[in-house]
Amino acid sequence: MDISFIGGPQPQRGVGVVAPFDFALDRELWRWVPDDVSLHLTRTPFVPVEVSLDLARLVSEHETLGEAVRALSAVAPQVVVYACASGSFVGGLAGERAMCSAMTVAGDIPAITTSGALLEAVREIGVQRIALVTPYTESVTSALEEYLGEAGTEVTGRAFLGLTSRIWKVPYRDVVDMARQAVVGAADALFISCTNLPTYDVIPQLEAELRMPVLSANQVTMWAALRHIGAFAIGPYQRLLIDSTPAPAPAPLPEPATALAEDPPEEQGGWT
Repeated sequence: MDISFIGGPQPQRGVGVVAPFDFALDRELWRWVPDDVSLHLTRTPFVPVEVSLDLARLVSEHETLGEAVRALSAVAPQVVVYACASGSFVGGLAGERAMCSAMTVAGDIPAITTSGALLEAVREIGVQRIALVTPYTESVTSALEEYLGEAGTEVTGRAFLGLTSRIWKVPYRDVVDMARQAVVGAADALFISCTNLPTYDVIPQLEAELRMPVLSANQVTMWAALRHIGAFAIGPYQRLLIDSTPAPAPAPLPEPATALAEDPPEEQGGWT
């Protein structure tokens, strides 16, 4: 049989994903991804700690993130994203920026986080007041509220489940019930936190019912990562994806001081 006419495989652009050790929603991330983009996932090492502020700090240590990004750099992703909401908001705005810098330095790759992506999405849709839904305890939910407040976004209402494990098991109906409870006052949008909380199919339903944009942790993570490489996230009837404009092209990373002028670009640590 002559198969010489078969082309392919289709060229792929890569997005590296660093997720916490207990992340269980790989398939949900892929649902936002177009066919010409591949996700390359790795996880932080296991630690015997329940979901809490302590765990958020442990899974976001710079050394841990650096090792994960160096492993991902072997497959040359165009961007790397830390897919954890609590781990990226627990240190406030300065902590989130420091995480991005640590990942970029470790792999010579542009880096973003879920919480940084949330702020980017908030700016994109022009939100000033937001309602929150989380599966977290009260202390972790309050840390998210403080992070948003530091960024200038007012939290008008919130609902949380108080869970410390197995968050990926939460059914959509519980997410909907919390959303109805949280949206009080003059909220411009709703944010559903935690990358381990399923949200893909519930976003259009809530947007139709609440008549406002609904953002989720996994949605903004994939939206921002794909936008960074010039791709568009896939999601029916999701306001963020419909209204978004292409992101400006990022500036190239600086070349290492030890690079030689005659070296080819790929050996100078640059990225494209």
